[in-house]
Amino acid sequence: MSTTPSVLYIDDDAGIRRLAARALERRGYAVTLADGGAEGLALAADAAFDLVAVDHYMPGMDGLETLARLSALPVPPPVVYVTGSDEGRIAVAALKAGAADYVVKTVGEDFFDLLAATFAQVLDRAQLSREKARAEEQLRASNARLEALLGEVNHRVANSLQLVTAMVRLQASGVTDPAARAALDDTQRRIGAIAQVHRRLYTTNDVESVDMRDYLGSLIEELAETLSSDTMPHALRLVADPIRLPTDRAVSLGVIVTELVTNACKYAYPGSGGEVRVALTQIDDAVYLLAVEDDGCGMPAEVTPRGTGLGTRIIRSMAQSLQAAVEYEPRDCGVRAVLRGALG
Repeated sequence: MSTTPSVLYIDDDAGIRRLAARALERRGYAVTLADGGAEGLALAADAAFDLVAVDHYMPGMDGLETLARLSALPVPPPVVYVTGSDEGRIAVAALKAGAADYVVKTVGEDFFDLLAATFAQVLDRAQLSREKARAEEQLRASNARLEALLGEVNHRVANSLQLVTAMVRLQASGVTDPAARAALDDTQRRIGAIAQVHRRLYTTNDVESVDMRDYLGSLIEELAETLSSDTMPHALRLVADPIRLPTDRAVSLGVIVTELVTNACKYAYPGSGGEVRVALTQIDDAVYLLAVEDDGCGMPAEVTPRGTGLGTRIIRSMAQSLQAAVEYEPRDCGVRAVLRGALG
């Protein structure tokens, strides 16, 4: 807005126009006059005004029609509606049509005091609205930059983890001890579970949460490639609801799935292959259920994991980060591990 606010005053009454021009100019406004809606629209389309005042009763194009056409301009100015009627329905109609405010026309200097005061309020609101729009645009631009930066960070983290995985794979290929080789293979799968999350984050628009159905689908595919062989084929099945979890929770859940699926493939089917099923189900608005089960040799009901192995300690630690616990349900055929977690 300029130092001297520019006002377009539209009124078919020549005497009122002249009085309005003198009164408003004394109060610090630069006033342009129009004798009706058509001339006012032409002036408003040709030049930018800080504010437009429109009289209601005008022949040909009345105030409401003029207001509607002003509102249709590419950059519509704020409009103060002026009417000589004290009927509230006219003011309501004007406000619904887009007027910023209205003033009832009266005889005397008080009318121009009220008009000027209304102009000042409308201009202040318009200024605040422009500043709010600029601030929101700056915030959107800042958020876009931050999201792009975070996406680049996740890209680099994923690449770095892929490099670490390759080095672990290279080291495992040179190890002859079966136990050491198995430990390195497990490490490679754990790193892969975390790398999958970061790949998801930089390839999607949402850097704060992860679609668990897509994530677990890719994770299960990778696990099937590393855990299944011609001599010990394992069929890994996934059924998952379209649940989104915050990034840190997605990482923890992915590591848990990796450990449970790996354990099932190692111990459920000694000397042979078998099926391992993973299910992620939304129970209600606040809780999800993760289940990993097999049809293997099972374990006695009185036996529970003691937590002495690294995999068990990792599962317990990841579950604690989710404020949850993994429970084992021995069955006549196979084992079912379940975890109930919070969606939030």
